Parts: sequence; structure tokens; C-alpha cells
Amino acid sequence: MIRALIASVVVTLAATGVFSWATDGFSAFTAETARRVEVLRHPRPIPPVVLEDQNGRAFTLADYRGRQLALEFIYVRCDSVCRSLGAAFRQLSEALPAGVLGRDIALLSISFDPRNDDLAALREWAGKQGADGEHWRVARPRDAGQTAALLQAFGVVVVPDGLGGYEHNAAIHLLGRDGRLVRISDIEAPRDFIAALAPQP
Repeated sequence: MIRALIASVVVTLAATGVFSWATDGFSAFTAETARRVEVLRHPRPIPPVVLEDQNGRAFTLADYRGRQLALEFIYVRCDSVCRSLGAAFRQLSEALPAGVLGRDIALLSISFDPRNDDLAALREWAGKQGADGEHWRVARPRDAGQTAALLQAFGVVVVPDGLGGYEHNAAIHLLGRDGRLVRISDIEAPRDFIAALAPQP
């Protein structure tokens, strides 16, 4: 009886230890939570992918160094979560203090479906969302082959839904002034995202 009790305790402790390790000390109960915790602890460098915006201008994320950059991933045919992403960015653009947008922080929506999202489609989506092309740009990788590397760097998972669209995780990503990914936030709380921004030095 005592041996059985001791064995049960040992198994329970071992299982608890494994669960604690697998969930990052019980703080990461999902892959999405784990991604966010890891970025907070270890900001990620981002690959130098060349993008082009809705007006055909080429740029890289390094061009934003010295400013903070709020970034989201979308595809223009999406009529569900991408609308929520666009709405969250509209709220950000309206809630940021006057003069901050463009000077200290910029907004960027990146399509992960560059083969289907041509410049005309990006411009149409930008117009519907209120992206002005300056402080808030809508872009796609110039080389579609670099899309996977960009998604991997941000930890964004995109899965075809079998109907011509995609299932994907949605969040607001923040690049710090050094160009690294420093925070991932819920799209439902844009004002909390603003509160977490680093003040301008």
C-alpha cells in the first residue's frame, strides 16, 4: 500500500515537472501564448525581406529603425479576422496622440498571399480600411518566395482552409526602434497596445 502510494506521488511529481517544462513554467498553455512569452523574453531579429506597398514603393522593415512599428498579417480576400485586424489598426490610428503616428510609430499591414494580392488589390483594401499609404501602409513581399521566412520569423501560422482562403493567427506585432520583434498583442485591445508602447526617447 505504501509502495503504491509512493509510486503514485512520484508519477504525479514527474508529470507535473514535464507539464511545467512544456508550458514554460505553467505560463504558456497554448502555442500562441508561448510565442508571446518568448518574444517578451527574447526579442527576435527580422529577416531583410524586400516589401512593396500599395503604391509600388519598395522598402524593408529596417527602414523603420528609430521608430516603433505596429504590424499585422492579412490577405485581402479575407472577410473575417482580417476585417478585425483592419478595425484594430483604425482604432490605433485614431487613438494615438496627435503627432505620434508617423513620427514615433507607424502602421504596416502585410499580405501573406502576394501571388493573389497584387498592387490593385492592396490599394483597394487600403482604401476600405483607411490606410493612407504614408503612416499606415499595406504591402506584400516583392519576392513571394520570401513570404515563408517572414511568417516564420514572426511565428505566424497560415493554413489553407480548402475553400481558397486561409486560417491564420491574428495579432498586433510590435517592432522596437532597433527593428526587433518585441511584443505581440491581442487585436481586441488596441488601447492596451498603445499603453505598452515605449515613450519616445
